[in-house]
Amino acid sequence: IKKHRLELLSLMIDFIFFFIWIGFGLRYLDGLTLSLSGWIKSVIFVDSFILINWLLALPIELYKIFKLDKEFQFSTITIKTYITDTIKSGILFLIFGSLVIVLLDLVIRNFEFWWLLGFLLIFIVIVIINIVYPIIRDKMFDKFTPLNEIDQNLYDKIIDLLNKVGFSSSGVFCVDASKRDNRLNAYFGGLGKTKRVVLFDTLLNKLTHNELLAVLGHELGHFKNGDIIKNITIMGIVLFCFFAIFGNISDEVFLKLHILNEPYSIITLFLIFSNAFSFFLMPLISFISRHNEYNADKFGSDLVSKQDLINALLKLANENKSFPLSHKIYIFFYYSHPPLIERLKELGYDLKLKDENEA
Repeated sequence: IKKHRLELLSLMIDFIFFFIWIGFGLRYLDGLTLSLSGWIKSVIFVDSFILINWLLALPIELYKIFKLDKEFQFSTITIKTYITDTIKSGILFLIFGSLVIVLLDLVIRNFEFWWLLGFLLIFIVIVIINIVYPIIRDKMFDKFTPLNEIDQNLYDKIIDLLNKVGFSSSGVFCVDASKRDNRLNAYFGGLGKTKRVVLFDTLLNKLTHNELLAVLGHELGHFKNGDIIKNITIMGIVLFCFFAIFGNISDEVFLKLHILNEPYSIITLFLIFSNAFSFFLMPLISFISRHNEYNADKFGSDLVSKQDLINALLKLANENKSFPLSHKIYIFFYYSHPPLIERLKELGYDLKLKDENEA
């Protein structure tokens, strides 16, 4: 409940800053960078816009990490680790984010149908990020330990499970997530040769082997059902629509905002309005995602055990203090995963009988 209250406050603040930016913020930032031109102005303008937004959101982020999450024994991160993570992330963004801005600037300036080439550029960048993400996390942020060095028995069981569904990976690892947070999680990261299975060290301490295998069975369900390809396709369609919209904005829009129709303003407007457009697309995307989650639950329960998956879901919800039930309208707009109670019902877990037994 406290988390949702904080999210509501954050949304209201974002709403206010949205109107500040389109009201006079962009015009003011344009004036500050008036002496600059070309791709240099695009980099300085867009980087400054992102930096200002990050600074404005920083108080909420610090309160959540160092007050709210610590109140409920989630956050374990130290100030030193937070600062180190922030500096590393900032350096990565300044180097690679600025490079992407330069490339977009050059595409917008030199091609009539720049929005089509811009879409292809950003789509390729996203795919590359997914490929190199595990490597970046391993080298700069987290410590990944091969699971067989920690628990050979569990490692063998996971390899057998992966072989059953034909999932090839570069390894199974345990990550030291507990140095930042106590929540439980596991994921399949990377693409192609960088594909890997990653288990949080917090997960190993809370779930039995069979429960953990059931969780991985759910994730393998996404792989077997082709959900990864579906998600990439949906992301590509949405990205294409966004670029088609912003590639055909009339000069009148820029005149009303008192800014020039230049690459830096197009990129910034894209960043500002993409969240607003996403709000109207997310219900459809989330509907598909929730459908995929039910199918993955079924696959995981059939592959390992329905009861083990139920037990794992209950433990994950309790340990992560997940809200078990939400209103259908809220689910329609915001939930990419079905609420816990609905997932348990779909798995055949009798909540009423459970309550009666406990009583």
